Amino acid sequence: MPKFEVKGTFRNDGQMKPYTKTVDAPSERLAGEFTLATIGSKHRLERKYITVDSVKAINGE
Repeated sequence: MPKFEVKGTFRNDGQMKPYTKTVDAPSERLAGEFTLATIGSKHRLERKYITVDSVKAINGE
């Protein structure tokens, strides 16, 4: 399965914090969805508090 690098920000204690995640996903759209679900679950945030700024395919592996 292809790997994607997802970058964006999420709200943490009233401040927007940057993140970079590497996820395995069949498409760019699903890589963004998986990231939203993971961050939302881990930090107990609704999707409206999480932004996905870019999704980029990673070559190799």
